[in-house]
Amino acid sequence: MDFISPGYITLILIVAAGIILGKITLFGFSLDIAGVLFIALILGHFGYSVPNDFLQLGLLLFVFTIGMQAGPGFFDAFRKHGRQLVLVSFFIMASTAIVAFFLNHFLGIDPNLGVGLFAGALTSTPGLAAIIDISDSPLAPIGYGVAYPIGIIGVIVLLNILPRILKIDLKKEEKNYTRSVKEDFPDVVGRTFKIDNPNINAKTLAEIELRKITGCIATRIFHKDNAFTPSADSKIYKEDLIRLVGTEENLKKAVFLFGAPVKENIPLSKEYDIRWILVTNKKVVNKHYREINLPSYFNARIAKIKRSGVEITPCENSRFKFGDRVLVAGEKTNLTKVSCLLGNDDKKLSETDLLPVFLGIFGGILLGMINIPFFGLFTINLGNTGGALIAGLLLSKIGKTGPVIWSLSGSANQLIKQLGLLLFLATIGTQAGAELFETVGQYGFKLIWLSVILTIIPVLSGVILGRYIFKINFLTLMGIITGTMTTTPGLGVIQEKSSSNAAPVAYASVYPIALVLVIIFSQLLLRITW
Repeated sequence: MDFISPGYITLILIVAAGIILGKITLFGFSLDIAGVLFIALILGHFGYSVPNDFLQLGLLLFVFTIGMQAGPGFFDAFRKHGRQLVLVSFFIMASTAIVAFFLNHFLGIDPNLGVGLFAGALTSTPGLAAIIDISDSPLAPIGYGVAYPIGIIGVIVLLNILPRILKIDLKKEEKNYTRSVKEDFPDVVGRTFKIDNPNINAKTLAEIELRKITGCIATRIFHKDNAFTPSADSKIYKEDLIRLVGTEENLKKAVFLFGAPVKENIPLSKEYDIRWILVTNKKVVNKHYREINLPSYFNARIAKIKRSGVEITPCENSRFKFGDRVLVAGEKTNLTKVSCLLGNDDKKLSETDLLPVFLGIFGGILLGMINIPFFGLFTINLGNTGGALIAGLLLSKIGKTGPVIWSLSGSANQLIKQLGLLLFLATIGTQAGAELFETVGQYGFKLIWLSVILTIIPVLSGVILGRYIFKINFLTLMGIITGTMTTTPGLGVIQEKSSSNAAPVAYASVYPIALVLVIIFSQLLLRITW
């Protein structure tokens, strides 16, 4: 089989065969992308290899795009639920690392192999990447390869039996979650009011401080058979109809200002329209709404913002973000001008600009070189992996620097991330495969039951802290646990049990926190073990 000896041909063969293997499902379980690792381990055992440069390139692409994807959600989650998310993730990771340290020490497991078991039980490829970043030993990916399938199967089994053992009513948890979401993200709705308050007759919207008092946006006014888009200087009169947009709580406040809502609809003139407009013009990205000032320049009002699937009530301090969809009300001719100003180009949203990717990765490499003292014992750095991750998180949050938009479309991000992961797994697998059977033969079943213990510990520690101390919704908690363990198949188990998005939201929120923690703990575990 000399024809597959060149590294690039070996790489192509491993990726193709690994993807096919990963798609095979037995008893509801599949290897997914980890199939590439197992094919690479086998070919590596028979002497085939992939150039190491593919490993570094794949690693950087994979980790940076994870940071880009998770950045905005990471900071939002940290701001709203940071204490609980960090503590639960930290407790899960720390308890697993401590158990791994002592078991490896007392059982005489090689440090590199033991840390690989730690990353594999958590099914954390970024954790393995962090280990590879500071250790050239091929034993870490072997440990990862042994523990990975056990980690996935163990999590799936535990998530299926825990609700029964703990007597958790998942339907009740789902209802409780829905209620709490309504409190945090109330629906944005529109309602028409008839002005009955004589105290505001002939006053402007600015004078009555509509936004400050109610939190609502006025999108239309109907006065003497004339419907128009209001500005801050528009006057309102008794018996006028006014259309307001806001949350239910906002609209209740409007009752005290205007009077009761009515079922009448304000008729749309032939010149008036309401349309969703996509923000794709780089020149307006990150600018405040007050800077663009649509009411003054175009006599148009933004009624709603749809960002990452969530509807937001706009205010003057809101900023335009690339990919936002904004609901704008105004005259048709003006809305055409607003569309040109904001971009409204679906093609730009799907275009892939690679400049932010490689600039960001380069910045991440520089960031990863910074040495941080650890209690005077030794210095620790994020390395290429951690630096690229932090760079992705920060840059995606910043959004724009000069002409550079730190954003990727969902499809582009997924493609680059998958490509990077495939390159990484194929390369590291062939390197580890050379010593795979020798290592497994040396340690035997010791590696198997050690992997089982390291899989059970994070799940149980997460349940104890999250459920019985923080009283977290169980669906949310399962999302936190699978997110901390970066176990996507585990998330699939939860979604089969509940149609709620409680677990996916928690998974996405805690995932970037877990990535940072697993990188830190992997480095600490290896350095302390040494």
